[in-house]
Amino acid sequence: MQPPQTAPKNQAELLARSQRIAGLSLGDLAQMAQLAIPANLQRHKGWPGMLIEKWLGATAGSKPQQDFPELGIELKTIPINGFYRPLETTYVCYAPLTNQSGVTWQTSNVKNKLQRVLWVPVEGDREIPLAERRVATAFFWQPNNEEDAVLQGDWEELTEMIALGKVAQITARLGQALHIRPKAASGQILTDAIGDDGEKIRTRPRGFYLRKSFTEQILHRQFN
Repeated sequence: MQPPQTAPKNQAELLARSQRIAGLSLGDLAQMAQLAIPANLQRHKGWPGMLIEKWLGATAGSKPQQDFPELGIELKTIPINGFYRPLETTYVCYAPLTNQSGVTWQTSNVKNKLQRVLWVPVEGDREIPLAERRVATAFFWQPNNEEDAVLQGDWEELTEMIALGKVAQITARLGQALHIRPKAASGQILTDAIGDDGEKIRTRPRGFYLRKSFTEQILHRQFN
C-alpha cells in the first residue's frame, strides 16, 4: 500500500482512505511511505499530523484554508489515551493580531476551519513508542448549534480584546471552548500587534486552540 498521489475527489473517498489506515501504526505508515521516523516528538511535534495528511492526500499545507479546500473539510489528528480522552489541546489556526476590521465570526478563519472536521485519533500515551502508536477510526464532525454558539462567544470575546489592544492581557484561562496562547518555535519570534493606545507593538504570535474538555465531549459522543 502506498500513499495516494492526488487529493480525494469527495467525502466518501476521504473516509475510505482514513478507514484503510485505521489500526495501522505510525511506524507502518512511515515505512510504507518511505519516511524516516523521528526518535521522539520533542522537535517533531507535528510529525504524526503530517504523516496522516500524506496518507489522506491533504493539499492545503500551511495555507489559511481547510486541509481539503475542494471538499470544505479540515483534518485534525488528536492524540488520545486508552479511554479516548485527548492528551493535549488542538491547534486551530493563527490568531491575527492586526487588520481585523470588518471580520465577523461567520467570515473568520476559525469558523472556516471548524465548519466540518475529519478527526483522526492517534494513540498518544508516552509509554507507547512513537512507531508503535496506532491510528484509530476517523470520523466527521461539525459543530451543532450549541457548540457553534460557545465557539462564537469565545472568538468574539478574544477578538475584541485583540482589537482593543489588550493582547497582553489574554491568558489561556479565557474562553470556554476556544482559547488563545503563544504559537511560535521560540520566544525570539515576534509579530505586529496593537497596543493599549492603538500603537503598533511587537509580541509573540498567538494561536487559537480548542480545549481538551471540548474535544473530549466530541470524542465521547462519537465513541460512547
